[in-house]
Amino acid sequence: MTQIESTIVSTPPVHRSALLTKEEARYANRELRRRKIIALGLVVPLLLFLFVFFVAPIATMLHRGFYNPVVAELIPQTLEKLQTWDERSQPDETILTSMALDLQRLAKVRKSGKLAEEINRHRPGSSSVVKSTARKLRRKNKAELRNNGATLLIAANQTWSDPSIWHAVRKSGQIYSDVYYLTAMDLERNLDGNIQIRESAQIYVQLYLKTLKMALIITLMCLLLGYPLSFYLANAPPKKANLLMIFVLLPFFTSLLVRTTAWIALLQTNGVINTFLMSVNITSKPLEMLYTEFSTIIAMTHILLPFMILPLYSVMKGIDPSLMRAAISMGARPPRAFFNVYLPNTMPGLSAGALLVFIISVGYYITPALVGGTDGQMISNIIAFHMQQSNNWGLAATLGTLLLALILALYWVYDRFVGASNIKLG
Repeated sequence: MTQIESTIVSTPPVHRSALLTKEEARYANRELRRRKIIALGLVVPLLLFLFVFFVAPIATMLHRGFYNPVVAELIPQTLEKLQTWDERSQPDETILTSMALDLQRLAKVRKSGKLAEEINRHRPGSSSVVKSTARKLRRKNKAELRNNGATLLIAANQTWSDPSIWHAVRKSGQIYSDVYYLTAMDLERNLDGNIQIRESAQIYVQLYLKTLKMALIITLMCLLLGYPLSFYLANAPPKKANLLMIFVLLPFFTSLLVRTTAWIALLQTNGVINTFLMSVNITSKPLEMLYTEFSTIIAMTHILLPFMILPLYSVMKGIDPSLMRAAISMGARPPRAFFNVYLPNTMPGLSAGALLVFIISVGYYITPALVGGTDGQMISNIIAFHMQQSNNWGLAATLGTLLLALILALYWVYDRFVGASNIKLG
């Protein structure tokens, strides 16, 4: 090393700020702050959009699953008196009278139906009891109800002497409760407060398992159909590959409703497929294909196939073709060269496509609703049912929360064993 080189190496670097005057440093700092403010101003709209349309709805859904103040706001005095009830026998006259007065008040302001709806979720059949009792007590004198409300309440409907309906009143009156989460897992609490399997219909766990099974089948079918096509597109001449890619992207320019309706025309009893099978004497009578689990899987595979092809194609396009030739030239047979050399290089695209198709299919709603019928419906259809028809938003929010937790758990397992860093979309 020369003397000049040693001098350069041993000389400490001069900091940039040491070369600036105080005025220049102050101007540079002011300019840096201005640029940071501009950058923040450009990011704020995106952050607001994510908060309003993503974070806030999910937070509301999580909160709605265990927060339900409706009954507590409708009959607060009755619920307060019900705290002294022994839960074994008919409530005392004070509680019965308070309920009679509350039902009369709710009937006059036309809110007895809301109370009936909430109680009916915990004890099916209670809706008619609450509504009919409220109509009968509405005509009574308020002073008469205060003096003889217990007798008038039971006279209006004998069900009020049954402790089971009061258990439903107490459960529905809890502001914070795990009832919906237990229901979503086909569980409930008995009279002693212990968790047990629901005695009524147990459908939600089976529906979650059915949804996962169908999503897995759809993902595997997309993989079996999309991998060979992606391989062909990646290795075809550019002119032919571009033409075929147009056909892959063409479904994105067609309405989802139109594509789903087309499958109804194909799979129905007198549809195209059944007509063809009967015309060539393959079947003697129409096959029941529409409104089944089979129709949901077929239609969703067709719709989600591009989401598998595009990540695979983008990764395969970047693989050097000489790798396979090199492996074969070194003595490996084509199948072994494919599984040991080519397939591992496509794992990033395969992982991205499989995860994308699986997550989308788990939460799909329109296609199962149109072509699935009763047998082909998934958990998303039940969530929509509780939101649109039964108006049980608490249970719908709970089912949605558990579905989100399930997806996050599967993603964690995937990241644990495969690695999220291996996901590539191109």
